[in-house]
Amino acid sequence: MFRKLLTLFVFLACIGLFSVSLSADDTAPTPAQPTVQEDTGHSSHAAEAHSELPYWSVIPFIAILLAIAILPVASHKTEHWWENNNNKLIVAGVLGAISVIVLLSFGQGHAIYHTLIFDYVPFIILLASLFYISGGIVIKGDIHASPLNNSIFLFIGACLASFIGTTGASMLLIRPLLKTNSERKHVVHTVVFFIFLVSNIGGSLTPLGDPPLFLGYLKGVPFTWTFGLLPEMVFAVVILLVVYFIWDTIAYKKESKADLKKDDKNAVPFDLDGQVNFVWLLGVVLSVAFLNSNYIPAIAENPYLGFIREAVLLGLIAISKFTSKPEFRKANNFTLGPIQEVAYLFVGIFITMIPALILLEANGKSLGITERWQFFWATGAFSSVLDNAPTYLTFGSLASGLLTPTGATPLTLGQFIGNPAAEEILKAISVGAVFMGANTYIGNAPNFMVKSVAEENKVKMPSFGGYVLYSFGILIPLFILITFIFFV
Repeated sequence: MFRKLLTLFVFLACIGLFSVSLSADDTAPTPAQPTVQEDTGHSSHAAEAHSELPYWSVIPFIAILLAIAILPVASHKTEHWWENNNNKLIVAGVLGAISVIVLLSFGQGHAIYHTLIFDYVPFIILLASLFYISGGIVIKGDIHASPLNNSIFLFIGACLASFIGTTGASMLLIRPLLKTNSERKHVVHTVVFFIFLVSNIGGSLTPLGDPPLFLGYLKGVPFTWTFGLLPEMVFAVVILLVVYFIWDTIAYKKESKADLKKDDKNAVPFDLDGQVNFVWLLGVVLSVAFLNSNYIPAIAENPYLGFIREAVLLGLIAISKFTSKPEFRKANNFTLGPIQEVAYLFVGIFITMIPALILLEANGKSLGITERWQFFWATGAFSSVLDNAPTYLTFGSLASGLLTPTGATPLTLGQFIGNPAAEEILKAISVGAVFMGANTYIGNAPNFMVKSVAEENKVKMPSFGGYVLYSFGILIPLFILITFIFFV
């Protein structure tokens, strides 16, 4: 594990050195204003760049997203090849290099630099801190697997997801939930609803909850703004829990008496180890909430001071390592593979999406997406089959192009706040990205991670298409209700 951790640090250091070299070589003037909490570079240049940047420059972005969607499911050969994180890095590196060449040829070295330094690095460090610290918390026990207990478990997970991230909550709770239900035969629906509630919809309330919202935070959306998504989240969570409780009650009656007796016999109260990590998780929350330009005005003048937050997060990772017994993470079957996978893939995604963001900012008004419900469904549809984090930024850029007067500098997402019409569109984009990431296994990173853990525990999960049938039968009707109640 230490070797993988060292590899990640070396990888991030190489990204930093590469970005610095781009900044030094770029002949365009370096902007003085961008901060980690505000626009991070490329949008301020969109107006002058879009007249030259060709539409085909988005091909690497499309290619990397298609690779993520198709290679794991195309065949056993591609699935096996894709399992190796080094191969993911190869794909991300090749496609990212193509975009770098194109962007440099159009004088956009500054955009690459700011995207990598002020978007990518904070993004990865936040995910790594939530992932690593939560991995040091062990939940032991095996309570009675009744429909009520399972529903309470899902409710707690949905609440936790906004504060320790969908990835952290999913990895913390999926194994105890599977252990609790290990005596039952009908378990698949419980894992599916876990993905719906804990791995996606539950992460709606803070930038810590889901990657799209953290990217919005990096673009200047206030930390507390996402609290305004509470009505949509409560509505979705309550309906899904009611549906789940009815479904699990029916499934519970189908269990054999022998299995239910075994469940009663094996019941052991829950116990926690590694509780000190909750203190470090609280440190992550406080760091993201307060170590920014709103509370440290000097960051607005010197954006590099914003990396105080990232330094604190790395420090919390180190503290967690030295204050947690190694057997705690061993008990969780904890590895660094998942965060390594995200780090490798997203460096390519962040680079290749720059042309798409610039072009959408410049041409958003011509695409015909103007209403809140259209942003909700368009963002959600792409978040279902592509990763929801870049999809959020892409449609945020489209909204910026729509709301910005012709010839003016495009609005940043942070500048949406205070404009009622813009905020309503941003709500639709946020809810679409977070909620509809649950529609497929590939919509959000924790979805596949939960599937893998369940299969390791002998739960026969549905195929890609089988899972889509669950989401279409349960989630799509829910999203139609949400459309009419909140976005029309």
